Amino acid sequence: MSDTDLAMAKVTLQSVADEVGVSRMTVSNAFSRPDQLSKELRERILATAERLGYSGPDPAARALARGRTGSVGLLLNGPLSESFEDAVSAEFVAAVADELTRRGLALTVLPPPQDDGFLPARDVAVDGALVYTCDPASAGVAWLGRRKLPVVAVDQDLGEDVTTIGVDDLGGARAGAQHLLDLGHRRIGVLALTDQFALDPPNRDRLLGWRETLAEHGVEPVIARTTLLPVSAALVAATELLESSDVTAVLCFDDVFARAVIAAATALGRSVPDDLSVVGYDDSRVATAGLPALTTVRQDVTAKGHLAAGALADLLGGREASSHTLPTELIVRDSTGPVPTP
Repeated sequence: MSDTDLAMAKVTLQSVADEVGVSRMTVSNAFSRPDQLSKELRERILATAERLGYSGPDPAARALARGRTGSVGLLLNGPLSESFEDAVSAEFVAAVADELTRRGLALTVLPPPQDDGFLPARDVAVDGALVYTCDPASAGVAWLGRRKLPVVAVDQDLGEDVTTIGVDDLGGARAGAQHLLDLGHRRIGVLALTDQFALDPPNRDRLLGWRETLAEHGVEPVIARTTLLPVSAALVAATELLESSDVTAVLCFDDVFARAVIAAATALGRSVPDDLSVVGYDDSRVATAGLPALTTVRQDVTAKGHLAAGALADLLGGREASSHTLPTELIVRDSTGPVPTP
Protein backbone atom coordinates (compact mmCIF):
# COMPACT_ATOMS: atom_id res chain seq x y z
CA MET A 1 0.00 0.00 0.00
CA SER A 2 1.40 3.39 -0.98
CA ASP A 3 1.75 6.27 1.48
CA THR A 4 -0.99 8.10 -0.45
CA ASP A 5 -3.40 5.21 -0.02
CA LEU A 6 -2.53 4.98 3.67
CA ALA A 7 -3.17 8.69 4.15
CA MET A 8 -6.67 8.24 2.74
CA ALA A 9 -7.49 5.34 5.06
CA LYS A 10 -7.80 5.39 8.82
CA VAL A 11 -4.50 4.23 10.23
CA THR A 12 -4.90 1.75 13.06
CA LEU A 13 -2.69 -0.39 15.24
CA GLN A 14 -3.36 -3.23 12.79
CA SER A 15 -2.13 -1.04 9.90
CA VAL A 16 1.22 -0.61 11.62
CA ALA A 17 1.39 -4.32 12.50
CA ASP A 18 0.76 -5.29 8.87
CA GLU A 19 3.35 -2.83 7.58
CA VAL A 20 6.06 -4.06 9.98
CA GLY A 21 5.03 -7.70 9.80
CA VAL A 22 4.41 -8.22 13.52
CA SER A 23 1.37 -8.82 15.74
CA ARG A 24 -0.96 -6.16 17.11
CA MET A 25 0.29 -6.96 20.61
CA THR A 26 3.87 -6.29 19.58
CA VAL A 27 2.90 -2.86 18.25
CA SER A 28 0.94 -2.15 21.43
CA ASN A 29 3.95 -3.12 23.54
CA ALA A 30 6.12 -0.71 21.59
CA PHE A 31 3.99 2.11 22.98
CA SER A 32 3.03 0.91 26.44
CA ARG A 33 5.52 -1.82 27.43
CA PRO A 34 8.83 -1.02 25.72
CA ASP A 35 10.74 -3.38 28.01
CA GLN A 36 9.08 -6.29 26.19
CA LEU A 37 10.84 -5.52 22.89
CA SER A 38 14.36 -5.14 21.63
CA LYS A 39 15.50 -1.57 21.08
CA GLU A 40 15.86 -2.13 17.33
CA LEU A 41 12.34 -3.58 16.88
CA ARG A 42 10.72 -0.86 18.96
CA GLU A 43 12.49 1.89 17.00
CA ARG A 44 11.37 0.31 13.71
CA ILE A 45 7.74 0.09 14.90
CA LEU A 46 7.70 3.68 16.16
CA ALA A 47 9.31 4.95 12.96
CA THR A 48 6.72 3.13 10.88
CA ALA A 49 3.89 4.44 13.07
CA GLU A 50 5.16 8.00 12.64
CA ARG A 51 5.43 7.58 8.87
CA LEU A 52 1.88 6.27 8.69
CA GLY A 53 0.51 8.95 10.99
CA TYR A 54 -0.41 6.61 13.84
CA SER A 55 -0.12 8.29 17.25
CA GLY A 56 -0.64 5.22 19.43
CA PRO A 57 -3.45 3.22 21.04
CA ASP A 58 -6.51 5.27 21.98
CA PRO A 59 -6.19 6.06 25.71
CA ALA A 60 -9.92 5.67 26.35
CA ALA A 61 -10.08 2.31 24.62
CA ARG A 62 -6.95 1.13 26.38
CA ALA A 63 -8.35 2.17 29.77
CA LEU A 64 -11.60 0.35 29.02
CA ALA A 65 -9.74 -2.80 28.06
CA ARG A 66 -7.54 -2.73 31.16
CA GLY A 67 -10.28 -1.60 33.52
CA ARG A 68 -7.96 1.18 34.73
CA THR A 69 -7.33 4.78 33.72
CA GLY A 70 -3.70 5.02 34.75
CA SER A 71 -4.49 8.20 36.67
CA VAL A 72 -5.06 8.96 40.35
CA GLY A 73 -6.96 11.85 41.86
CA LEU A 74 -5.78 14.52 44.28
CA LEU A 75 -8.75 15.70 46.31
CA LEU A 76 -8.43 19.34 47.40
CA ASN A 77 -10.71 21.68 49.31
CA GLY A 78 -9.98 24.62 47.03
CA PRO A 79 -8.78 25.50 43.51
CA LEU A 80 -5.34 24.26 42.47
CA SER A 81 -4.24 27.89 42.12
CA GLU A 82 -4.62 28.28 45.90
CA SER A 83 -2.37 25.28 46.49
CA PHE A 84 0.34 26.78 44.31
CA GLU A 85 0.13 30.05 46.21
CA ASP A 86 1.25 28.11 49.29
CA ALA A 87 4.90 27.01 49.23
CA VAL A 88 4.26 23.82 51.21
CA SER A 89 1.30 22.67 49.11
CA ALA A 90 3.15 23.43 45.88
CA GLU A 91 6.12 21.36 47.00
CA PHE A 92 3.83 18.52 48.03
CA VAL A 93 1.94 18.44 44.72
CA ALA A 94 5.20 18.49 42.76
CA ALA A 95 6.58 15.59 44.80
CA VAL A 96 3.38 13.58 44.28
CA ALA A 97 3.43 14.18 40.52
CA ASP A 98 7.12 13.21 40.26
CA GLU A 99 6.63 9.95 42.17
CA LEU A 100 3.52 9.01 40.19
CA THR A 101 5.35 9.65 36.92
CA ARG A 102 8.17 7.38 38.10
CA ARG A 103 5.58 4.67 38.71
CA GLY A 104 3.85 5.12 35.36
CA LEU A 105 0.81 6.98 36.69
CA ALA A 106 -0.69 10.39 36.01
CA LEU A 107 -2.18 12.93 38.41
CA THR A 108 -5.70 14.33 38.11
CA VAL A 109 -6.80 17.19 40.37
CA LEU A 110 -10.23 16.79 41.95
CA PRO A 111 -11.28 20.27 43.13
CA PRO A 112 -14.43 20.90 45.18
CA PRO A 113 -17.66 20.96 43.15
CA GLN A 114 -18.92 24.29 41.82
CA ASP A 115 -22.48 23.04 41.39
CA ASP A 116 -24.54 19.86 41.72
CA GLY A 117 -24.19 19.08 38.03
CA PHE A 118 -20.51 18.16 38.10
CA LEU A 119 -18.87 16.55 41.13
CA PRO A 120 -15.23 15.75 40.31
CA ALA A 121 -14.87 13.11 43.04
CA ARG A 122 -17.95 11.39 41.63
CA ASP A 123 -17.66 12.00 37.89
CA VAL A 124 -13.94 11.95 36.99
CA ALA A 125 -12.44 8.58 36.07
CA VAL A 126 -9.51 7.77 38.38
CA ASP A 127 -8.14 4.54 39.83
CA GLY A 128 -7.65 5.89 43.36
CA ALA A 129 -7.14 9.15 45.22
CA LEU A 130 -5.03 11.10 47.65
CA VAL A 131 -7.06 13.13 50.13
CA TYR A 132 -5.17 16.32 51.00
CA THR A 133 -6.28 19.43 52.91
CA CYS A 134 -9.92 18.36 52.88
CA ASP A 135 -12.79 18.31 55.31
CA PRO A 136 -13.22 14.59 56.13
CA ALA A 137 -16.98 15.14 56.08
CA SER A 138 -16.93 16.70 52.60
CA ALA A 139 -18.95 15.37 49.70
CA GLY A 140 -15.75 14.57 47.83
CA VAL A 141 -14.47 12.21 50.53
CA ALA A 142 -17.92 10.61 50.75
CA TRP A 143 -18.03 9.97 47.01
CA LEU A 144 -14.60 8.37 46.98
CA GLY A 145 -15.89 6.00 49.65
CA ARG A 146 -19.03 5.21 47.67
CA ARG A 147 -16.95 4.43 44.62
CA LYS A 148 -14.84 2.09 46.79
CA LEU A 149 -11.64 3.56 45.38
CA PRO A 150 -8.29 2.99 47.07
CA VAL A 151 -7.53 6.09 49.13
CA VAL A 152 -4.48 7.44 50.95
CA ALA A 153 -5.02 10.26 53.44
CA VAL A 154 -2.38 12.96 53.84
CA ASP A 155 -2.40 15.00 57.06
CA GLN A 156 -5.98 13.80 57.50
CA ASP A 157 -7.80 11.43 59.81
CA LEU A 158 -10.13 9.22 57.78
CA GLY A 159 -10.12 6.26 60.13
CA GLU A 160 -7.87 3.36 61.02
CA ASP A 161 -8.69 1.47 57.82
CA VAL A 162 -7.26 4.22 55.59
CA THR A 163 -3.53 4.37 54.91
CA THR A 164 -2.31 7.69 56.28
CA ILE A 165 0.83 9.71 55.64
CA GLY A 166 1.39 12.41 58.22
CA VAL A 167 3.88 14.40 60.24
CA ASP A 168 4.76 14.41 63.94
CA ASP A 169 3.14 17.80 64.41
CA LEU A 170 2.67 17.20 68.12
CA GLY A 171 6.38 16.64 68.63
CA GLY A 172 7.31 19.53 66.36
CA ALA A 173 5.08 21.94 68.23
CA ARG A 174 6.48 20.76 71.56
CA ALA A 175 10.02 21.44 70.32
CA GLY A 176 9.11 24.97 69.23
CA ALA A 177 7.42 25.81 72.53
CA GLN A 178 10.25 24.32 74.58
CA HIS A 179 12.77 26.40 72.64
CA LEU A 180 11.01 29.61 73.71
CA LEU A 181 10.74 28.44 77.30
CA ASP A 182 14.46 27.63 77.35
CA LEU A 183 15.13 31.19 76.19
CA GLY A 184 13.25 32.47 79.22
CA HIS A 185 9.97 33.48 77.58
CA ARG A 186 6.82 33.19 79.67
CA ARG A 187 4.50 35.65 77.91
CA ILE A 188 3.88 33.71 74.73
CA GLY A 189 1.34 34.17 71.94
CA VAL A 190 0.05 31.68 69.38
CA LEU A 191 -1.16 32.46 65.86
CA ALA A 192 -3.28 29.47 64.82
CA LEU A 193 -5.96 28.68 62.27
CA THR A 194 -9.61 29.51 62.89
CA ASP A 195 -11.98 27.15 64.69
CA GLN A 196 -13.23 25.66 61.43
CA PHE A 197 -9.91 23.79 61.32
CA ALA A 198 -10.19 22.58 64.93
CA LEU A 199 -10.25 18.92 63.88
CA ASP A 200 -7.67 19.31 61.13
CA PRO A 201 -4.70 17.19 62.33
CA PRO A 202 -1.92 19.74 61.66
CA ASN A 203 -3.75 22.61 63.38
CA ARG A 204 -5.11 20.37 66.14
CA ASP A 205 -1.80 18.69 66.94
CA ARG A 206 0.32 21.83 66.74
CA LEU A 207 -2.03 23.70 69.04
CA LEU A 208 -2.13 20.74 71.44
CA GLY A 209 1.67 20.44 71.49
CA TRP A 210 2.13 24.15 72.22
CA ARG A 211 -0.51 24.21 74.95
CA GLU A 212 0.65 21.05 76.72
CA THR A 213 4.31 22.07 76.75
CA LEU A 214 3.58 25.59 77.94
CA ALA A 215 1.15 24.31 80.59
CA GLU A 216 3.89 22.12 82.05
CA HIS A 217 5.65 25.38 82.91
CA GLY A 218 2.55 27.22 84.10
CA VAL A 219 2.22 29.29 80.92
CA GLU A 220 -1.17 30.02 79.36
CA PRO A 221 -0.63 31.34 75.82
CA VAL A 222 -2.52 34.23 74.25
CA ILE A 223 -4.18 32.61 71.23
CA ALA A 224 -5.13 34.49 68.08
CA ARG A 225 -6.74 32.80 65.09
CA THR A 226 -6.86 33.59 61.41
CA THR A 227 -7.33 32.04 57.96
CA LEU A 228 -4.82 31.00 55.34
CA LEU A 229 -6.44 33.19 52.70
CA PRO A 230 -6.40 36.00 51.99
CA VAL A 231 -2.75 36.36 53.03
CA SER A 232 -3.54 39.80 54.48
CA ALA A 233 -5.72 38.16 57.15
CA ALA A 234 -2.64 36.88 58.99
CA LEU A 235 -1.15 40.38 59.14
CA VAL A 236 -4.37 41.77 60.59
CA ALA A 237 -4.53 39.02 63.24
CA ALA A 238 -0.83 39.40 64.09
CA THR A 239 -1.21 43.15 64.54
CA GLU A 240 -4.19 42.69 66.83
CA LEU A 241 -2.29 40.09 68.88
CA LEU A 242 0.71 42.36 69.41
CA GLU A 243 -1.37 45.46 70.13
CA SER A 244 -3.65 43.73 72.64
CA SER A 245 -1.03 41.79 74.64
CA ASP A 246 2.47 42.07 76.06
CA VAL A 247 3.80 38.83 74.59
CA THR A 248 7.54 38.53 74.07
CA ALA A 249 7.32 35.55 71.69
CA VAL A 250 4.85 34.06 69.20
CA LEU A 251 4.43 30.48 67.97
CA CYS A 252 2.94 30.34 64.46
CA PHE A 253 0.98 27.74 62.53
CA ASP A 254 3.30 28.11 59.55
CA ASP A 255 6.11 30.21 58.13
CA VAL A 256 3.71 32.54 56.31
CA PHE A 257 2.03 33.40 59.61
CA ALA A 258 5.48 33.93 61.15
CA ARG A 259 6.39 36.41 58.41
CA ALA A 260 3.13 38.23 59.10
CA VAL A 261 4.03 38.50 62.80
CA ILE A 262 7.45 39.93 61.91
CA ALA A 263 5.85 42.45 59.54
CA ALA A 264 3.35 43.48 62.22
CA ALA A 265 6.12 43.83 64.82
CA THR A 266 8.20 45.97 62.49
CA ALA A 267 5.23 48.25 61.77
CA LEU A 268 4.74 48.66 65.52
CA GLY A 269 8.39 49.55 66.07
CA ARG A 270 9.40 46.23 67.62
CA SER A 271 12.58 44.44 66.60
CA VAL A 272 12.84 40.68 65.97
CA PRO A 273 14.41 39.00 67.89
CA ASP A 274 15.53 41.75 70.30
CA ASP A 275 11.97 42.71 71.33
CA LEU A 276 10.00 39.73 70.03
CA SER A 277 10.89 36.13 69.21
CA VAL A 278 8.99 34.35 66.44
CA VAL A 279 8.83 30.62 65.63
CA GLY A 280 7.42 29.40 62.32
CA TYR A 281 6.51 25.93 61.10
CA ASP A 282 7.30 23.87 57.97
CA ASP A 283 10.72 25.30 57.02
CA SER A 284 9.35 26.23 53.62
CA ARG A 285 11.20 28.54 51.24
CA VAL A 286 9.46 31.41 53.06
CA ALA A 287 11.62 30.70 56.12
CA THR A 288 14.81 31.98 54.50
CA ALA A 289 13.30 34.33 51.94
CA GLY A 290 13.59 37.40 54.17
CA LEU A 291 15.30 38.82 57.23
CA PRO A 292 15.57 37.66 59.85
CA ALA A 293 15.76 34.02 58.78
CA LEU A 294 13.08 32.10 60.65
CA THR A 295 13.52 29.73 63.51
CA THR A 296 11.04 27.07 62.45
CA VAL A 297 10.01 23.42 62.67
CA ARG A 298 11.05 21.47 59.60
CA GLN A 299 8.91 18.82 57.97
CA ASP A 300 10.09 16.92 54.88
CA VAL A 301 7.31 17.83 52.45
CA THR A 302 8.96 16.17 49.48
CA ALA A 303 9.32 12.88 51.35
CA LYS A 304 5.68 13.16 52.39
CA GLY A 305 4.60 13.53 48.76
CA HIS A 306 6.73 10.61 47.62
CA LEU A 307 5.44 8.37 50.41
CA ALA A 308 1.82 9.27 49.73
CA ALA A 309 2.06 8.67 45.99
CA GLY A 310 4.03 5.48 46.52
CA ALA A 311 1.53 4.13 49.03
CA LEU A 312 -1.35 4.70 46.62
CA ALA A 313 0.58 3.11 43.76
CA ASP A 314 1.20 0.08 45.97
CA LEU A 315 -2.51 -0.23 46.75
CA LEU A 316 -3.35 -0.03 43.05
CA GLY A 317 -0.82 -2.75 42.38
CA GLY A 318 -2.45 -5.06 44.90
CA ARG A 319 0.30 -4.60 47.46
CA GLU A 320 0.05 -3.58 51.10
CA ALA A 321 0.67 0.04 52.00
CA SER A 322 1.74 1.16 55.45
CA SER A 323 0.90 4.38 57.25
CA HIS A 324 3.84 6.65 58.10
CA THR A 325 4.41 9.52 60.50
CA LEU A 326 7.38 11.58 59.38
CA PRO A 327 9.64 13.17 62.02
CA THR A 328 10.04 16.91 62.52
CA GLU A 329 13.09 18.95 63.51
CA LEU A 330 13.52 22.32 65.14
CA ILE A 331 15.73 24.60 63.04
CA VAL A 332 17.08 27.52 65.08
CA ARG A 333 17.91 30.63 63.07
CA ASP A 334 17.74 34.38 63.69
CA SER A 335 14.13 35.10 64.64
CA THR A 336 14.40 33.92 68.26
CA GLY A 337 16.48 35.16 71.15
CA PRO A 338 16.46 35.54 74.94
CA VAL A 339 13.51 37.19 76.61
CA PRO A 340 14.07 40.98 76.46
CA THR A 341 15.21 42.63 79.67
CA PRO A 342 12.88 45.25 81.16
